[in-house]
Amino acid sequence: MAQFDIYKNPNTRTKKAYPYILDVQNPIISDIGTRITIPLGKLNNFKNLAMVRLTPEIIFNDEKLLLLTPQIAAIPTSLLKNPVGSLILFRDEIISSIDFAITGV
Repeated sequence: MAQFDIYKNPNTRTKKAYPYILDVQNPIISDIGTRITIPLGKLNNFKNLAMVRLTPEIIFNDEKLLLLTPQIAAIPTSLLKNPVGSLILFRDEIISSIDFAITGV
């Protein structure tokens, strides 16, 4: 598993609004059974949550998504099967949003 890999949301109840899950955990932490993740929500479902620094807009597969950093959570590694891509190109925005959520800076 690689940091910034993106996975299809395995939850059938929520995957329509949150089609993807982003793994943000550093690969150094690999001995535990969970990964720290952030859901990606379809922009049209979450326009009221758009905050440039906290929930940056991400484009993946020609779809506008919001990185919903306030919903950061650990999920079992077993639920993350096959990555469908990587958001490494958005590394700065992702790290900045996490930093902003924690420090306010």
